[in-house]
Amino acid sequence: MKHYQKILIIDDEEALRSILVQRLKRKGYDTMQAGTAEEGAACVKDNLIDVVLLDLKLPDGDGLSLLPRIKQMQPDIQVVMLTGHGTIESAIEAMKLGAYDYLTKPCNFSELEITLEKAQEQRKLLIENKGLRQVVSRQTSELKIIAKSPQMSRLLEITGKFAQADAPVLIQGESGVGKELFARAIHLGSARANRSYIPLNAGAIPEALIESELFGHEKGAFTGAGGQKIGLVEMADNGTLFLDEIGEMPLLLQVKLLRFLESGEFRRVGDTRLRRVDVRIVAATNRDLQQEVNQGKFRQDLYYRLNSLILDVPPLRERRDDIIPLAEYFLESRSKVNPAEGSYLLSSAAKEQLLKYNFPGNVRELAHLVQRGMILTNDGIIEPIDIWPEKVKPKINSPQLVSSDQDNPDLSNDNRYPTLADVEKNYILSVLEKTEGNRNQAAKLLDISVRNLYRKIQSYGVE
Repeated sequence: MKHYQKILIIDDEEALRSILVQRLKRKGYDTMQAGTAEEGAACVKDNLIDVVLLDLKLPDGDGLSLLPRIKQMQPDIQVVMLTGHGTIESAIEAMKLGAYDYLTKPCNFSELEITLEKAQEQRKLLIENKGLRQVVSRQTSELKIIAKSPQMSRLLEITGKFAQADAPVLIQGESGVGKELFARAIHLGSARANRSYIPLNAGAIPEALIESELFGHEKGAFTGAGGQKIGLVEMADNGTLFLDEIGEMPLLLQVKLLRFLESGEFRRVGDTRLRRVDVRIVAATNRDLQQEVNQGKFRQDLYYRLNSLILDVPPLRERRDDIIPLAEYFLESRSKVNPAEGSYLLSSAAKEQLLKYNFPGNVRELAHLVQRGMILTNDGIIEPIDIWPEKVKPKINSPQLVSSDQDNPDLSNDNRYPTLADVEKNYILSVLEKTEGNRNQAAKLLDISVRNLYRKIQSYGVE
């Protein structure tokens, strides 16, 4: 994984800064510079920096005062002090405050380069040690992909290989199949696991704002841009950027995304300066992008740039071996979150009905149905009627045989056949009872709007 060290030089001597910038750039470093303490602090606030070369004497303060501020903003940053006034006392004080090393001016460039390399290794080690426990925790608790079916077992194997490739990945599949879970698995299985994982849903952000969200903007770049904003690509530096629903991305922004994928360079909105980051892109879509390309709705060059590694996540109806294990996992997860509720079980009839269902909403729909069953069950045993109350016919006694002159009996007063309105009313009231009157939650379970639920409740004469 190629990484460009970002070096910030904070020194009041412009000539020295220029020389250092030229030499460091020739060595492949990405450099920034500032002439005062406040300028330097602003750079650290707005950018991810690897190493700071910090002068001890500055026009508006001294480096020893600025050092703690820098470490507070970015704890993993490494600071190398530069001064023409070197003393043992100031060196000891700088190290106590968190400086990595201490060099006197004029410094030997070869010595400086070695110090920068060691400082970067130190920073990398600190990040790895800090992130290791978090990564293990995420892998064991946050990320759970149920793979009992042969299709999913094979897909997980491919996912592990893709994770190590460090190339863009395109995840395809219907809504609700779990595409983001696979994106997280790719990140956690990669060399970037201890760095940022930043998700962006391209379909959930207005077209006018998505470029600013992705690349950031400068103050005054457009109406309402009252301050500077760091974009998601900068936040994801050295990590993974997950672009969900990439098929919804506007064509103009697709051009800029392609340029970024090819060079790692971008500009904030309203800025002329090119910035460079090292980010892995994982994209997902529920659309047929090849068809979108044919219709002129998606750029062909971007599609080819993204589709070198493709994961096709099958719908739940094509991997039925996963249905019951997934349902039981959702039940177990709920019991762990709320142990006071006790445990839940699926009846044999409920399992049978789940296995027969086609799940147009895939895993997301299954989770929704299981949650509904847990709310409506009376004894912890979830029956089909708890999962699909509106689809299960009322239980009735077997009708008696009738004589030939009773071929059309009058059933209008037979209470064994409740009206559809009564069935709906009883079901809605039972859901409200289970949610303890929470109408927002009840509307969600009933898959209707809150306004529609209010109208129905009013028609029943219920306050």
